[in-house]
Amino acid sequence: MQGNTPPDEPRQLVRGLGLLQATALNVANMVGVGPFLTIPTFLAAMHGPHALIAWIIAAVLVICDGLVWSELGAALPGSGGTYHFLREIFGRYPWGRILPFLFIWQFLVTGTLELASGYIGVLEYIAYIFPTIKPEEGDGKFLIAGLALVITLALCRRVTVVGWVSVALCSISLTTVLVVIACGLANFQSSLFTFTDYALKPADFPFGGLGAAMLIAIYDYLGYYNVCHLGDEVKEPARTIPRAVIISVLLVAMLYLTMNIAVIGVVPWHDAMQSRDIGAAFMERLYGRDVAVGFSWMIIVTALACVFVMTLGYSRIPYAAAKGGDFFAVFGWIHPRGRYPLVSLLAVGGLTAVFCFLPFTKVVNAAVTIRIVVQFIGQIVALHVLRTTRPDKPLPFRMYLYPLPSLLALAGWVFVFVSSTAEVLEWTAYVLGSGAYVYLLWRAFTPPAPSSHPH
Repeated sequence: MQGNTPPDEPRQLVRGLGLLQATALNVANMVGVGPFLTIPTFLAAMHGPHALIAWIIAAVLVICDGLVWSELGAALPGSGGTYHFLREIFGRYPWGRILPFLFIWQFLVTGTLELASGYIGVLEYIAYIFPTIKPEEGDGKFLIAGLALVITLALCRRVTVVGWVSVALCSISLTTVLVVIACGLANFQSSLFTFTDYALKPADFPFGGLGAAMLIAIYDYLGYYNVCHLGDEVKEPARTIPRAVIISVLLVAMLYLTMNIAVIGVVPWHDAMQSRDIGAAFMERLYGRDVAVGFSWMIIVTALACVFVMTLGYSRIPYAAAKGGDFFAVFGWIHPRGRYPLVSLLAVGGLTAVFCFLPFTKVVNAAVTIRIVVQFIGQIVALHVLRTTRPDKPLPFRMYLYPLPSLLALAGWVFVFVSSTAEVLEWTAYVLGSGAYVYLLWRAFTPPAPSSHPH
């Protein structure tokens, strides 16, 4: 920078993300290794291709929830996503100051679990290419943990550079999915798309597995809100954020549903349920192992593109909380030359590397379930509070048919939460309980930052 730069200028983030980059960040986040690893578990949850119903219901849920993110992101643009929304809306109340802290606390677990799941998925395809590598053994786990650290260090750059890199990575991700769709539809066998007898009888429909299948589908959709974590770095956020969220949700929902149908039309669902690398199995069935190996490399690049942009967005959340005085101050430190949140970025990358040693299924279930209460349900309530207690607050974007979409999203999140396993619900209670305890200890020694809102 030339001229009279203000003293605090090095601590400010750069608004360098336009609509193309913002949408690319979301799509690259959403189109990761998820479907290429979760399709078997997804089919097994409801024991058949009728599990696609869960994909459709989950798509409706994330579209409704995406409208909540869009309205909040347009009205309250800023880094941190849910943290920023909770602080702005509930920060005026003394009891409300614990909510932003709890969100950051659980996010350091759920966000990094989500990132770790991507690396675990990468390991499955590395093991397909190199059969001597065993995904469940130590060497493979150390490999992906090291890879997580390398990706983290690669993100130590200005956001304008990373934004354009995300566009290129998004293109690779979309190409991988489109290859599967094209190959699947060209070789589609309708005879493989069969349903079990009980799936066709409403009275016998396996509703018990619907929640589990929806949880997996939601995991694959996660990321539609990634741009909200970077609100301070988005050009014209009131216009860009809603458009990026809605475009990415609709685009990926259409792609995922088509891709699932294409895969099931090539690989019999009984066999797909047993696969650990369904993308490779799909290509091997059509074109042989050599092509499957090449395609596995494409899936690996897609997965790395996903975790690349996720780590970028997620690193801004603890930073924003620390900057606002709602989390440990060290997370607010910005690199003086690159102007990126170094400590927060390294913390996210480090925890991700640790969680790479956990089993994939537990990582996925915990990554979705633990965040439901404070993040998804919390900000739905926050939106209604914003509308009712601050009617003078300008809302550049208003969801359609308010409040119906937000109520549908709320019902969906409650259903998925109560459908989770007892173990994951126990983890949720532990994470939130420990967060509340740490918050009380922290506040006993650190006075809260003054609220910007009148009481």
